[in-house]
Amino acid sequence: MTITSTRLIISFLLFILTISVQLNAQEEQEFPTDPVMSEKLKNIQTLEQLLEITENDRQASGVINDQREQKFLAARDRQKFLLEQAVARLDQEEKRSVRLQKQFEENEKTLEDIQETLRIRIGNFGELFGVVRQVAGETIAIVKNSIVSLQFPNREKNLTGLAEARGIPSIEQMHDLRVELLREMSQSGQVQRFQKQVVLPGGSIVDAEIVRVGVFNAITENFFLQFVPDTQSLQVLARQPARRYQSMAKDLFALDAGYTTMAVDPSRGQILSLLIQAPGLAERINQGGLVGYFIIFIGLLGLALSLWRLLILRQDGQAINQQLTTDIVSQDNALGRILSVHNEHDAMDTESLELKIDEAILKEVPKLEKYHSIIKVFAAIAPLLGLLGTVVGMIVTFQALTLFGTGDPKLMAGGISQALVTTMLGLIVAIPLVFLHSVLTSWSGTLIEVLEEQSAGLIARHAERPNL
Repeated sequence: MTITSTRLIISFLLFILTISVQLNAQEEQEFPTDPVMSEKLKNIQTLEQLLEITENDRQASGVINDQREQKFLAARDRQKFLLEQAVARLDQEEKRSVRLQKQFEENEKTLEDIQETLRIRIGNFGELFGVVRQVAGETIAIVKNSIVSLQFPNREKNLTGLAEARGIPSIEQMHDLRVELLREMSQSGQVQRFQKQVVLPGGSIVDAEIVRVGVFNAITENFFLQFVPDTQSLQVLARQPARRYQSMAKDLFALDAGYTTMAVDPSRGQILSLLIQAPGLAERINQGGLVGYFIIFIGLLGLALSLWRLLILRQDGQAINQQLTTDIVSQDNALGRILSVHNEHDAMDTESLELKIDEAILKEVPKLEKYHSIIKVFAAIAPLLGLLGTVVGMIVTFQALTLFGTGDPKLMAGGISQALVTTMLGLIVAIPLVFLHSVLTSWSGTLIEVLEEQSAGLIARHAERPNL
């Protein structure tokens, strides 16, 4: 056999051995290949060496296979043992389950008998204890929502066990219920001071001295506080009520002893929350819109003109009255100017003098009736502008109804407010202007009558002169 044939045979056997090793790679992970054997395979040169290595590998593989068989048999025996244990344990648990089920049924029957015996022995006390539990539940709600709990915390914990108990309440539980009821009643008529943290409108928390007015209100200095039952905390109202109520709160906070006047909210904050939501004067005016502001402008202008004319007429009346009491003719009043015309044209005949005096009176009348017509116009157009605002407000309301329907009344509030506020402003402006116009007209008419009366007297005396 040539060397080339030998090498081909060796290569073929190595190829077969390599394929065998690859097929058994997974199984040989537990028995890793000897690196010395791998090195020997690489150095094979003759068939004798390959035969020797193959014999040795066969013997080693036989040992490994024996070990695997022994391990498999041991695992099989162990699994059988574990299965027998599991079956035995399952049988025990089934027997135990049957025993416990029977015991449970017996206990249920015993419990029913005991409850029936208890019900018979309790008799009418069952209804009494039911009422006690009901009162305890209602008291928990009252205590939780009471401002007194800020000063005496954890009050509801003493009543929770009584309200949730299914058995007979104890003497201690009933005593706690009585104590809390009496405490709530007694504290409702007391004014107390205590320290407590207060939440400011900005969200910061500060320590403050609190004055509690019964179970109704809580204040600090001149600020009203709102009690939040969910968090058991006090918050400064972002918007305080009217100044007179704040003044009452300030007086009460500064009082150490004695009596003072204080507004009390018997609804425990509900009336106060509605009160602070009511719009103020500025907000009411703002609801009127541009029409409302124009009505106010007319009212202020008419009021200013009326007051100015009242002052002028008062001065003119005083000057005329003073002129009536003296023979000295003065040019600072209407009567004095008419007398001056009479003196200047005294030499004329009666008819000419009468014309001159009438002319002088006609010059004085517009001065006495100045701006009266404007005030009258203002008094007339104010309610008309209010009616215009009403129409505009109703248009806005109907637009809101068209877009959003009637589901949310707040969407219609803007238009209705404008409609009502403008009408109110128009009447508020018109009524005083009508009254002031009437006063001005009457006063100026009185002064004009005085001028006409004095002028008629002058003409009569002039006509009685014998030389004319």
